[in-house]
Amino acid sequence: MGETAKRIQSALETAFPGAYIALQDESALHEGHAGAPDGGESHFAVAVVWNGFEGMNRVARHRAVNAAVDAEFSGRLHALRIRALTPEEAE
Repeated sequence: MGETAKRIQSALETAFPGAYIALQDESALHEGHAGAPDGGESHFAVAVVWNGFEGMNRVARHRAVNAAVDAEFSGRLHALRIRALTPEEAE
């Protein structure tokens, strides 16, 4: 796991305590595209399964995930594909 991925993982674990978090670097799928720097760690997919999403709509959940990793968007992170579910929805 690269340094950007480690920071993203840590930020998500802090923001969503007890959540199941699966982070995948998809940068290789975007090589040569705008916003895809050499060395990867620019495009990620994340699944966050957390009880705290109960009662939140999809937009609010995505905003919460983006807010948790906001600092990374000023660095290498260019895009984040998000799946944010409650445990019941993930079953």
